[in-house]
Amino acid sequence: MGNENFHNPKLTVDAIALREDENEIQVLLIRRGREPWKGFLAFPGGFVEHGEDPEDSVVRELLEETGVSGNNPSVFAVLGHPSRDPRGHIVSVFYKVSVNPESVPVAGDDADGAEWKGLNKIKDDEMAADHITIIELLRD
Repeated sequence: MGNENFHNPKLTVDAIALREDENEIQVLLIRRGREPWKGFLAFPGGFVEHGEDPEDSVVRELLEETGVSGNNPSVFAVLGHPSRDPRGHIVSVFYKVSVNPESVPVAGDDADGAEWKGLNKIKDDEMAADHITIIELLRD
């Protein structure tokens, strides 16, 4: 018996990289270069490839989209409401990832920009999808 009758959600991963700078906590974000949410801020991330461990995927996506190397991923949150993404039912695992706080991000892959941004300076309406939920959790 095969699984051809199953319509499973797709899996994505997102990297949460934090640093303290000038007495504030900053988070590493990208500016999306493609739809959906082109031009909005988001956590660096993407789809888990077939046969890939999600922990490896999040480190790979962080490097591809920001040029920043990460390690020691640990699960922070999972968002998976079936209608959270216009591309279909997508479940996202958000990982806290350790990075060198001196890292200078450079946009790559499908990101139009990459930057450290003060956690308390991020506006709700500039975040892609439901990523503001993660920002709010980090602020608590």
